[in-house]
Amino acid sequence: MSHYALSGYSPVRPEALGETLRRQPAGRFLVQGRGPLSVHGEASVGRLLFAHGAGAGQQSAFMQQFVTSLAQQGVQVLCIDFPYMQQMQEAGRRRPPPPIAQTLAQLAEWYALLSPLSAIPLWVGGKSMGGRVATLLASQQTCPGVVVAGYPFHPPKAPDKLRLDHWPAIECPLLVLQGERDPFGTRSEVANYDLPANAHLAWLEDGDHDFKPRRSSGQTHKVLIDEATQIAASFVRAYG
Repeated sequence: MSHYALSGYSPVRPEALGETLRRQPAGRFLVQGRGPLSVHGEASVGRLLFAHGAGAGQQSAFMQQFVTSLAQQGVQVLCIDFPYMQQMQEAGRRRPPPPIAQTLAQLAEWYALLSPLSAIPLWVGGKSMGGRVATLLASQQTCPGVVVAGYPFHPPKAPDKLRLDHWPAIECPLLVLQGERDPFGTRSEVANYDLPANAHLAWLEDGDHDFKPRRSSGQTHKVLIDEATQIAASFVRAYG
């Protein structure tokens, strides 16, 4: 039995997904030919397709806490695992993600499948690499908005290799939730970037790439994640 079947994901055909979600708005599904989809919460505020980071999938501790907290704020969150992550989960061994263009194409396929299943607009976003892929998608097609948790503005220790060339092509509201100490883009570094007017930055005090603060800061990891999701839900409500 596969990792996802053992984790409670129920098989469903893509063409039956809409009817399945009408009967069961939240749950874990293994979509034939696509992979795992978990749906959290009800869309009283909005809907968000949220992709994982490079090294950990939708079942990681950060993703679970972030998604659960955001769903409690009224944003229905739809999480996926990209094919390379599915292979990691099945084999129990780490592997690097494929070229970003391949991951972008896979996210676009998921978006095309999930967006029409509700009259409520589907936002797109993600953690780190997933957020980068989401911004690339929004730069190439119409999206109602983007939410990123920990944008990888540059590789760690390579601050000159910025990943912002596509941002001017993003026309929708864009929210980046960023820890002040994030090695992929600290607060002092990002302050020097020329960002488009539709890009909004929310800084989490003393947080790292996963929003984890130092003990000496007086902050806690859970409080910062909850703060981030409250900001995200308010942003979706304001622009949705």
